[in-house]
Amino acid sequence: MPIRVGLFVTCLVDLFRPTVGLAAAKLLEDAGCLVEAPAAQTCCGQPAYNSGDRKTALAIARQVVDLFEAYDYVVAPSGSCAGMLRMHYPALLAEEPAYAARAAALAAKSYELVGFLVDVLKQEKVAGRLAAKATYHDSCSGLRELGIKEQPRRLLAGTGVELRELPGAEVCCGFGGTFCIKYPEISDRLVSEKAADIEGTGAGLLLAGDLGCLLNMAGKLRRRGATVQTRHVAEVLAGMVDTPAIGEGERD
Repeated sequence: MPIRVGLFVTCLVDLFRPTVGLAAAKLLEDAGCLVEAPAAQTCCGQPAYNSGDRKTALAIARQVVDLFEAYDYVVAPSGSCAGMLRMHYPALLAEEPAYAARAAALAAKSYELVGFLVDVLKQEKVAGRLAAKATYHDSCSGLRELGIKEQPRRLLAGTGVELRELPGAEVCCGFGGTFCIKYPEISDRLVSEKAADIEGTGAGLLLAGDLGCLLNMAGKLRRRGATVQTRHVAEVLAGMVDTPAIGEGERD
């Protein structure tokens, strides 16, 4: 029997970059998984959770548990959303008898996409091939909550991509979900420094595993007049790079 994976698409992927969801599904299917994306899914609840709106966060968490608990695994192309499910749901729902154990069970089988491919499915090769000089930003939640660091680099090594390591790759890009709204000046300084480091690598392609970070960095790079293309790592790994890069054709 194939592994049944519930694909948690994420809000940003659904609204801004569906190609990332399609790439994630392709990578999982190529690895032999049966992939489903429940149509009723919405948000992981992280914006409400980080803003102190516990009532909304709880309502969303219950819905996610209800929708995804039947799957063998839950996979998201986002360290941020996967981190919410895996690291925060158990505590959030700990005092609800009808959900506490179910939330803990869901958390234990929830993964970020590339981490799932490498750590669980033991994937060593992917279909994507791309002759490009790229640099990689390590998103905060994926890195610090889930330990996503070497996994994308291992898979990229077989794609033909020449990876130029980014100085301060582990430093925040300034997005941070609601952080960029609450502290815009600090956010802008962080992403300005990040953009300068990206350009300094001489790479023509910027990759990361979280669309929020990518949208933030792509916007700053575009406003600086940089020619760096920005893509989610899943698009490269799946060989789905025939669409415009993130931010291309958009107005400031």
